[in-house]
Amino acid sequence: MRYTKTLIPTLREIPSDAEAISHKLMLRAGYIRQLASGLYIYLPLSLRVMNNINTIIREEMNKIGAQEVLMPVLHPAEVWMQTGRWDEIGAEMFRLKDRTDRDMCLAMTHEEIMTWLAAREIKSYKDMPQIWFQIQTKLRDEARPKSGILRTREFTMKDSYSFDTDEQALQLSYDKHIQAYNRIFSRCGLKYYMVDSDPGMMGGAMAHEYMAKSDAGEDEIALCDKCGYAANVELAVSKCNQPEIIDMKYEIVETPNKRTVEEVSNFIGLSAQYFIKSLLVIGEKMPVLVLVRGDQMLHENKLERIIGKFRHAKKDEIQTILNVEAGFIGPVGHNIRILADNTLKNGTYISGANKKDYHQKGIIPDEHFKPEWQDIHIVREGELCPKCTSPTPLRVERVIEIGNIFKLGTKYSKALNAVFLNALGETKPIIMGSYGIGPARVAAAAVEQNNDADGIIWPVTIAPFAIEIIPVTMKDNESTQLAFEIYDYLKSQSIEVLIDDRDERPGVKFKDADLIGIPYQVVVGAKGVKEGIVELKNRAAKDAIKIKINDAGIEISKIIKEAFNKLNES
Repeated sequence: MRYTKTLIPTLREIPSDAEAISHKLMLRAGYIRQLASGLYIYLPLSLRVMNNINTIIREEMNKIGAQEVLMPVLHPAEVWMQTGRWDEIGAEMFRLKDRTDRDMCLAMTHEEIMTWLAAREIKSYKDMPQIWFQIQTKLRDEARPKSGILRTREFTMKDSYSFDTDEQALQLSYDKHIQAYNRIFSRCGLKYYMVDSDPGMMGGAMAHEYMAKSDAGEDEIALCDKCGYAANVELAVSKCNQPEIIDMKYEIVETPNKRTVEEVSNFIGLSAQYFIKSLLVIGEKMPVLVLVRGDQMLHENKLERIIGKFRHAKKDEIQTILNVEAGFIGPVGHNIRILADNTLKNGTYISGANKKDYHQKGIIPDEHFKPEWQDIHIVREGELCPKCTSPTPLRVERVIEIGNIFKLGTKYSKALNAVFLNALGETKPIIMGSYGIGPARVAAAAVEQNNDADGIIWPVTIAPFAIEIIPVTMKDNESTQLAFEIYDYLKSQSIEVLIDDRDERPGVKFKDADLIGIPYQVVVGAKGVKEGIVELKNRAAKDAIKIKINDAGIEISKIIKEAFNKLNES
């Protein structure tokens, strides 16, 4: 492809509203343009990247026997009503009415529609296993679209669905997807983790997420480098270092105008880990007193999985329900459901005395109050791995979610009557799995992980072009002719190549080449031609090797193919 025939509108200034590195660089390098909040136009370079990612996805899905289909983006509401998600999902779903006043929605995901199809096409155990997949547009009315193409309102997803006769067969389909996903993300040149995750609105018994390390990510994961434990902090558990046991008399002490853990800790002179933080929440069925250690934070999603939806009590509600002023709540003496974090099981603590301006010292859990024990705190860096027998600290990393896999079980098949006859002639619900990948997130994660001060450094397998040829000047006929000879040869070897045929200063060409991030650059100049060489630059390594003109096409082709093979075989 000639540069002069390609739309590559690079920018010299960083857009003021861009925060994530991938957002800044993809705007500056001419890959995307924003139409409106959460809506992006993919320009030619980015579309080539997306096509390369989707090709890898298709190849790996085909290897596990998946069959590609294409589902509508516009759905009738009644299918979603049958599963209950029409009412469960809030404002993030785009809803509309057609001209006959029929309720419709735009697809956030396709579990309902895939299951609707399975209910009509799968009749017998002999029809399974099946894996169907698509690469299709999804729409979600994000409240806060941000970070460029990482969090948008319209996006493309690869979603696949498995249909099996029993849990053992589902596990085989699940394992096939794990193998396919590992190959997909490795071939895309990403550093990634597969972590335990919460099924969330998808439902089902088990879920895992694929996460790529990035400071722009909205998720955090806890990792153990020793045993390989990895989990989203939404689900992660840990062993916490216990504070040193100290002799603490059971007594009430005056703490005038000291309400927070920090204030009372400073006043009494003991670390926050010796305190119980008492929080009253209002659940759907009843109020609950929730306890976490003073140096810990409540994980609200973990709590919601235990008690359902809840909100924090208001000051007047605390007074009415517990007969105590906010800031002095303690766990002792209440006739109310109490949930306590596991980190409080051992030790002696301080908490509110249920009396204004007073706190209770020497509280011993299970002696002075009887709670239900749960894991409800947010795992922090340095806490100990829950699986290792010897103390091993966890580390916490910020990440981008690039894929997910779910064991759905029968949640959707029962609701939509997707059943089959087994070998005994019995009617059984189909056992399902759901598996997603966000190609745009893969692209953004690749930029987040592969960049420098000069621009993007694409992995060769997903780059818009594998190599860019840069004639230093178009005015030198000999070097220009050589550049086009190399260009034609590489194209004949099925290598995607861009040639910068602009009549621009060398500095402009080199800056743009580094910015758009094509992984290899061939520099052809008059001086080099006289010496009988061209330079091949590896964008990632920033080194350049000299290649003899007579061998240039063959040598460059060999290096590019080796780079592809290295990622494709990783």
